[in-house]
Amino acid sequence: MNHTIRIKILVENTAHGHGILAEHGISFWIDTGSRHLLFDTGQGLANVLINNAERLQVRFDPIDAIVLSHGHYDHTGGLRNLLAAVREPEIYLHPSALQPKYAPDDDGTSRSIGIPGLDEKTIRRQVKRLVWTDQPTEIFEGIYATGEIPRDTEFEDTGGPFYLDKELRNPDPLLDDQAIFFESSQGTVVLIGCAHSGIINTLQYIKRLTCDRPIHAVIGGMHLVSASRERVSRTIDALRRLKVERLCPGHCTGPAATVELWSAFPGQCFPCRVGADFTFTVGKSG
Repeated sequence: MNHTIRIKILVENTAHGHGILAEHGISFWIDTGSRHLLFDTGQGLANVLINNAERLQVRFDPIDAIVLSHGHYDHTGGLRNLLAAVREPEIYLHPSALQPKYAPDDDGTSRSIGIPGLDEKTIRRQVKRLVWTDQPTEIFEGIYATGEIPRDTEFEDTGGPFYLDKELRNPDPLLDDQAIFFESSQGTVVLIGCAHSGIINTLQYIKRLTCDRPIHAVIGGMHLVSASRERVSRTIDALRRLKVERLCPGHCTGPAATVELWSAFPGQCFPCRVGADFTFTVGKSG
């Protein structure tokens, strides 16, 4: 019997509506009707996640699982406050998400950009179960995390200078980067945090995992904010070849690349902002 999956964006760089707050980050609320999942938690500044959930009439007390797309602060910073408000959820993340992570400042020094205020021991004390997602992992029936994504394209990279050490000597390959996907009656729906593996690498991998089923919708950050014109152009060409039907680029996609995508796919792009609400009927595409 068919049912629906509803997705609300609770955190994003842009917001619209009375009392709704924006911050650099992303968080998705996924409601299957019987189970509830949070994909990423935003930065957690000024309780943006909690505020927006209340404004959008999302209750966290029935939350069953939290999935982290990777270990950067703008996707995990809200986790500490969330764990204080939620009773023993399951947490899904790649082991590398807990590594120290750094980025350079303009003056050549470094700043920490990893998960703030939490380590594995602290997380384990507050959750029902911690699940490593280095391989494709089913979260709920029909909803999957990709786990580690192969890097096959030669024009995509992690999207910036990221490191595993304070001295900025050891580049971070961001193996922890992962997406969520599920089948709808119109095709595969893909939710992405930052696509540090490359958005095309991500979609090609999901096509392999789903036996080449069509991709209906891609929602989230594509980390094209610092991409060259060539990379953006090749990304658009690849999206056309993949025949993606709906695009909702947000967060780290960047304004220039977002404009390019909206221009390249007229009538197929939709706003990705706090309060955006999507409903999909679950069922395999033809």
